Amino acid sequence: MGTHAVRTRQGKRSRRRGRRRFVDYPRSGRKGVRRWLPSWRQLLASAGLFVTAVAVLFICVYVSVDIPDENASARREANVYYWSDGTQMVSTGEVNRQNVELDQIAPSAVHAVIAAENETFYEDSGVSPKGLARAAVNMARGQETQGGSTITQQYVKNTYLSQDQTVTRKVKEFVIALKVDRLKSKDEILKGYLNTSWFGRGANGIEAAAHAYYGIPAKKLNPSQGALLAAVLKGSEQYDPSISAANHERARGRWAWILDRQVDVGLMSKKERAKYRVFPEPRKQSRSTSLGGQTGYLVDVANRYVKLHTGLTDEELARGGYQIHTTFDRGQVRRLERAVRRVVDRDLDPKRRAADRHVQVGAASVRPSDGAVVALYGGPDATEHFTNNADTSGVPVGSAFKPFVLAAALEHGVSVRQPAFAEARFKDRAPRLRQSVLADSAYAADGTLRLSDGTPDPDHPTLAEALVSGGNATYVRLGKDIGRDKVRRTAVAAGLLPGSMARLEPTFSIGTSTPSAIRMATAYGTFANDGVRHDPYSVTKVVKDGETLPGLAPPTSRRAMDPQVAQEVTNALRAGGKRVGADVAVGRTGDQDRLKSAWFTAFTKDMSTAVTMFRVAPDKPQLLPMSGVGGKKSQRGNVLPPRIWQEYRR
Repeated sequence: MGTHAVRTRQGKRSRRRGRRRFVDYPRSGRKGVRRWLPSWRQLLASAGLFVTAVAVLFICVYVSVDIPDENASARREANVYYWSDGTQMVSTGEVNRQNVELDQIAPSAVHAVIAAENETFYEDSGVSPKGLARAAVNMARGQETQGGSTITQQYVKNTYLSQDQTVTRKVKEFVIALKVDRLKSKDEILKGYLNTSWFGRGANGIEAAAHAYYGIPAKKLNPSQGALLAAVLKGSEQYDPSISAANHERARGRWAWILDRQVDVGLMSKKERAKYRVFPEPRKQSRSTSLGGQTGYLVDVANRYVKLHTGLTDEELARGGYQIHTTFDRGQVRRLERAVRRVVDRDLDPKRRAADRHVQVGAASVRPSDGAVVALYGGPDATEHFTNNADTSGVPVGSAFKPFVLAAALEHGVSVRQPAFAEARFKDRAPRLRQSVLADSAYAADGTLRLSDGTPDPDHPTLAEALVSGGNATYVRLGKDIGRDKVRRTAVAAGLLPGSMARLEPTFSIGTSTPSAIRMATAYGTFANDGVRHDPYSVTKVVKDGETLPGLAPPTSRRAMDPQVAQEVTNALRAGGKRVGADVAVGRTGDQDRLKSAWFTAFTKDMSTAVTMFRVAPDKPQLLPMSGVGGKKSQRGNVLPPRIWQEYRR
């Protein structure tokens, strides 16, 4: 019985030994530690199984992850405005970015970025497996997952994904980078990366960065400057040299390393490298998107012109990406602003005189030969005073309107009664004749007209005399005898807008109309241009995505009045004018004006300028009285606009 039991147990063990397991682990026939050590076959099989599983997983992820649409922020650009000389005035918008083509970036700057960020960019498949593995390890350690990305991966992150530092985002970045590398050329990827990267100082993209750090476009960066911009890509908060001394030291070290690195990878010769030993100090940190000072007024005028002549809407402009080239001259704008500030600071004292409070100034300069708006003063600061004083109506122009009355008289003549015998015969129904007049014709307030013999006569001033000094009654009567409708047509033909014309009441001829400073400068420019009018324009070109928008050719000229008429008005104005090099004509509000404004409009052959001064309180739409502005001797502020003009033209 015992022997049989033993045999049965041995048979069962033999049957178990003869039956092979699918996975022989723990290993049979081994004892102790060796029982738990896998064989080489097991290790190889496990490795193969792991690789297969990873490959299958990768294929599943690759198939399931599509290239998403670009981020809205990656598509958003700034609108960039340029001075008349082509230098950048300002960029506006939520995102300070101006996308440029690769050939608009200095090659040396491109080389610096490649050497610093991804020297194998043109040879690799767009991804860095090491970077993905490092991200996984860092996450396991509780650290950030950043580091090790190729240029393609960084482009994908900037353009298609968020900036979150997670393994999930990193895996998506890896997969999308592979697909993007297959679909896009290396140059397209590089261009996209350089246009979407953050350089600090509010600058998205290398074009905005070049302006923010050096005040130049990206195509003008030299190799040293390009190396510094490549350095700040690593993190502007640590490598912008203007932030701190420590930053400066870090930036200097990385700048030098990038230049050396370009030599090491064959992107720069040693001879070229030797030229750049001095650190390229960037300009002081500032945001280029400020609309303070006069900039906001300039942008306002440019935007109005663009919308009027291209059909762009506010919404389309707000999307950004427009390069807007203006007619504004940086030097003239600054001189005009400085002139206004000097006179206002010197001659007004709002703390001591209540009449000096709420004083506003507007001014504009237009080139008579083509209508280009060269400069304007819209107010003290566009971020505080929102109304553009240079381009607003509502301020009566006063006696500065009289030259248009004189021009109409010279062009159309005046209606006068027949001689005395006819007047006696017809009494109050005496026929009237249209009679020509000259600027030196004597014309009394009662309508008496006679040719001047050159003898001064206070009761019968010439039209030229009444133009530059007083003469309101004379010009009221003159406007009536010409026909106020003809005066209006003459003023509009010269360049004033029909919508700014006042009602045709008796005072119409002495300036109840309310043109803007820009339009007054334009209309006086017609006199300077021998009667040929050019409408004002402030934008010469708008470019979007490399294409120039139509509709922005300079306005064509048109004849507004006979050249002899324009010359005679000019000569009449010159009699009371100022001289600054060339001949100057002047129109101003005279001592007899009772309007709530003061104007001074003057021109040379190459520049026509209008200056207006008025008072308006923030909570009151009506203009305030000008009486007492600037003190008792200021003639209700009338002496101040000429002083601004004189300061400006020095």
